[in-house]
Amino acid sequence: MKKFAMAATGGILLGAVATTQVAGPLIAQEATNNASVYEQLDLFGDIFERIRAQYVEEVDESALIEAAIDGMLTSLDPHSSYLSPEDAADMREQTRGEFGGLGIEVTQEEGFVKVVSPIDGTPAAEAGIEAGDFITAVDGENLLGLTLDEAVELMRGPVGSEIVITVVREGVDPFEVSIIRDTIKLTAVRSRVEGETVVLRVVTFSDQTYPSLEEQLAEQVAEAGGIENVNGFVIDLRNNPGGLLNQAIAVSDAFLDAGEITSTRGRNPSDGQRWNAREGDLAEGKPIVVLINGGSASASEIVAGALQDHRRAIVIGTNSFGKGSVQTVMPLRGDSAMRLTTARYYTPSGRSIQALGISPDIIVEQPRRDPNAEAEEEETGFIRSEADLRGSLENDSLTEDEIQQIEADRLRAEDAAALREEDYQLAYAIDILKGLNALGSQD
Repeated sequence: MKKFAMAATGGILLGAVATTQVAGPLIAQEATNNASVYEQLDLFGDIFERIRAQYVEEVDESALIEAAIDGMLTSLDPHSSYLSPEDAADMREQTRGEFGGLGIEVTQEEGFVKVVSPIDGTPAAEAGIEAGDFITAVDGENLLGLTLDEAVELMRGPVGSEIVITVVREGVDPFEVSIIRDTIKLTAVRSRVEGETVVLRVVTFSDQTYPSLEEQLAEQVAEAGGIENVNGFVIDLRNNPGGLLNQAIAVSDAFLDAGEITSTRGRNPSDGQRWNAREGDLAEGKPIVVLINGGSASASEIVAGALQDHRRAIVIGTNSFGKGSVQTVMPLRGDSAMRLTTARYYTPSGRSIQALGISPDIIVEQPRRDPNAEAEEEETGFIRSEADLRGSLENDSLTEDEIQQIEADRLRAEDAAALREEDYQLAYAIDILKGLNALGSQD
């Protein structure tokens, strides 16, 4: 026991000696770093006082300080920023699913405002704004050199007022678009039945998203006559700019029985978090296709990545936006706040999608229409078939019910063809589900 106590004591003393040997340089280095920081803060104070005293015009001191804070945050990455009390209130409205504006999610790239995605049913979407568009001017005022918040502020205005934005789109000459500002009321999830497929269009990830998804899925399954009459589900995440992380986790969990959904890793390893699925699948094992495009970002990519990694869904469309970072909104004094990037998130397989995005299992481009092209004249002729010939023999192998079934199938095929003209990617997804069910019926 005495030997053990001595050894333990010796170990502690040895550690203390070793620590003493390196503590001096570390403390000196830390003191030097602190001195440098204090010098920089003194420099900031000096510049602030000179601006306040000598600038050609009187300045708003509060606005000047806010601009300095925002500049500090925006220098970190495109998603960190200072939120004034007004901006913080606007953000809270957006997460509740109702706010005023144009209806676009934007970021900043090369000094210009880039559209991440237009939101369904909003003035921007109806005006034809597309994901990937660059907004270079607002009402004739160039946006180059402005911060993202400053550019967004220019696009804000009273509901019912007009705004003219200049848009640069790849392969098209710059053009102007006039938009009337409106109150944006987001329906988090829209749904319908196409043939035997339930289509769930997830518009945004607000606090309404999962409850709406659960409710509308149940309604559409009931409308189809029960889950046995459903061949699968399409989860449409195209042009969904993301939103609340907890809602992305809930939507992913809705279709997974077990396994990791996503994880986040911050600056310190101890700050990492992991979320796992609980038992229960709203789709009851039916095939799922997820649709994504370049406007699918953040929370949308969490859902697509989770379902793809677990092979629970086939992902179709084009590469997603690639926003793989997590922002934490931290309240500050005076009802203001700051949005700070605090972590990266990862899909279940451990891949980060930051700046890379989710790659679809099947790449399907959405054909772009030329708005300036004249509509082609429709052919007025028709193709004659055997049944149109006078005196042709009748089919004697089918009952009247079977003939009616064939006619119903033909009408569904015509509806599918019409859908291809309206939304090629969605029609492709539905065709995939039909194929999967056709193969399954042969087992």
